[in-house]
Amino acid sequence: MTCKLILRVYNNIFYFQMKSFAFAAVISATNALSAIEFEYMNYCAEFNKVTNDVEEFNFRLSNFASTDAFVKENNSGNETHVAGHNQFSDWSHAEYKNILGYVRGERDVRNVQIFDESMNAETVNWTTAGAVTPVKDQGQCGSCWAFSSTGSLEGAHFVATGDLKSFSEQQLVDCAYLKYGNYACNGGLQDNAYKYYEAGYKAELESVYPYTSGAGQRGTCSYDESSATAVTVSSYVDVTPSSPTQMKAALTTQPLAVAIEADKYVFQTYKSGVLTSDKCGTTLDHAVLAVGYGSDNGQDYWLVKNSWNTTWGDQGYIKLGMDSSNGTCGVQIDPNQPTTN
Repeated sequence: MTCKLILRVYNNIFYFQMKSFAFAAVISATNALSAIEFEYMNYCAEFNKVTNDVEEFNFRLSNFASTDAFVKENNSGNETHVAGHNQFSDWSHAEYKNILGYVRGERDVRNVQIFDESMNAETVNWTTAGAVTPVKDQGQCGSCWAFSSTGSLEGAHFVATGDLKSFSEQQLVDCAYLKYGNYACNGGLQDNAYKYYEAGYKAELESVYPYTSGAGQRGTCSYDESSATAVTVSSYVDVTPSSPTQMKAALTTQPLAVAIEADKYVFQTYKSGVLTSDKCGTTLDHAVLAVGYGSDNGQDYWLVKNSWNTTWGDQGYIKLGMDSSNGTCGVQIDPNQPTTN
């Protein structure tokens, strides 16, 4: 197997980073690698991190050490979930916050629909039902609102037709811009994406209008009606805020666009289990997709699809605890769903 090989110098220690593992050769016995340095080198190899600057290396190492301390503390306690490392473990808090792009205005008017709760099931899973596309990756762009919007439209279209299509987030980032109240990689709102579709624009396919904003830059609107699908949003409604029974009833009909607070370590480092910690908070800053609900070891949860690749969370998903109020990370505060033509 051919491996990518990089020679670096750090505190008089030469080491080789390879794609599948990291090997440290200690040149000076008095300058031996610390445990956290060795852990970080292995982390770099696992996530293919490349740093050629010592100052940058030290900065990333410091971020990693803080994350690692939280992961170990979490997993040594009585939490209902397991924490772990992912692609964000050596990011600064400012870098991480930059990808959280849910922006709701104070004057936004809600159009609340009451759903029939008599059909509420014990469990719902739209992923196994075929209504959910594979986990996507928004990269370093705060475009979560676009991914939540396309995910909800993909689900609505599947429920209406039985046909699962992957719709373009880049179309929304580029075209559903200031006129509709969105700010591309600087945030937006699912409602505003729906308004763009309602204005007469049809959803382009991901394969036709691929995502290119992973580095954090908006592109030029390239919408072409001749290449678009016939799918659009005919209307959208809000679910009663902070009502688990109403959210269940709505989620029984199709996947829901939801918002959460995601700026805390407890969410950033989630790996598996049901997250129930009150460390998460309920100040909404990130848009995701609720795709089901169930119970795990007696704890009711919402199954949520994120847009941070499968390297985050449980293959890109998280189970957020259900309760009688706002839900873990505020997941029950602002659910909504579109209706497709």
